[in-house]
Amino acid sequence: MIARYVAKFIFWLIGWKFDPRIPTEKKYIIIIAPHTSNWDFLIGKLTNWICGVSPKVLVKKEAFTFLTGPFIRMWGGIPIDRNNTVNIVDQVVQYFNDNEEFILGITPEGTRKRNPNWKTGFYRIAVKAKVPIFYGYIDFKTKTAGMHDHFDPTGDMEADMKKIKAYFKDMEGYHKEDFAIE
Repeated sequence: MIARYVAKFIFWLIGWKFDPRIPTEKKYIIIIAPHTSNWDFLIGKLTNWICGVSPKVLVKKEAFTFLTGPFIRMWGGIPIDRNNTVNIVDQVVQYFNDNEEFILGITPEGTRKRNPNWKTGFYRIAVKAKVPIFYGYIDFKTKTAGMHDHFDPTGDMEADMKKIKAYFKDMEGYHKEDFAIE
């Protein structure tokens, strides 16, 4: 509860706004874009506190050291072995199946660098787990963060990815030159 008020105060202090539409579903994937800076994590975490949600995030297992591991887990991190890509989708689907409530936050760009070829794992997870995809955004142009509007995958990944990318077309990341949807 205190975190919510602290986050709102920090947003006010830095001149950011929060879009108050919050999903009510118990299981979903939230894709967050643009993702061009480490500042996205701070803005995203403040947004989570304001909405009262605690999405899990996939983090490369190398980040989980003796010192950092407990903190990353506390902030929702789930270790992922990026060299073992065969099973990642199935592992995450299992998290959805095993939990009554499960929110997964993913940056589909997969990197903070310019990448017009977004990763599709979130889409494949949503289809297999039968969960909706919500749009989360951190728009440095308008200094607004939020999450709303959902997208139910149709199974036509190519067409759906075009629609998903189009949602973010007018938004800017911290490093606007590093955000690509084309």
